[in-house]
Amino acid sequence: MEQLLLTIDVKCLDAVSVEGHSQTVVMVPFTGKAKGDFFNGKIIGSSVDTQRYKNDGTNSLSARYMIEGVDFEGKKCKIFVENNVSGDSWKPSIVTDSEVLKDWETSALRSTVEGCEGGVTVKIFKA
Repeated sequence: MEQLLLTIDVKCLDAVSVEGHSQTVVMVPFTGKAKGDFFNGKIIGSSVDTQRYKNDGTNSLSARYMIEGVDFEGKKCKIFVENNVSGDSWKPSIVTDSEVLKDWETSALRSTVEGCEGGVTVKIFKA
């Protein structure tokens, strides 16, 4: 049974883009907060969702960000998330310095991304 690890409320900032000869690239910086039974924190530093739309109709999407907060033992820690589209689904990967969350680095993960006012809600699940 799947387990919900994190819910991340993302607030999008002003996008920048370039329309090239073979594709259009859009970069959307964002901020946000993460909450869950295992970790709570906020996005820190630079975070960006990169969207590449190729002229042949294919596209790729990738979001990368760092979250600083506390794990369920109350210890300060950081989590790096990279969330990529793989076919029709989002495939996240996680790196963390939390001892109690270290299995997230090797676990099979999936995520959902749903639009909301001013951004998206990302949910990361462990299989």
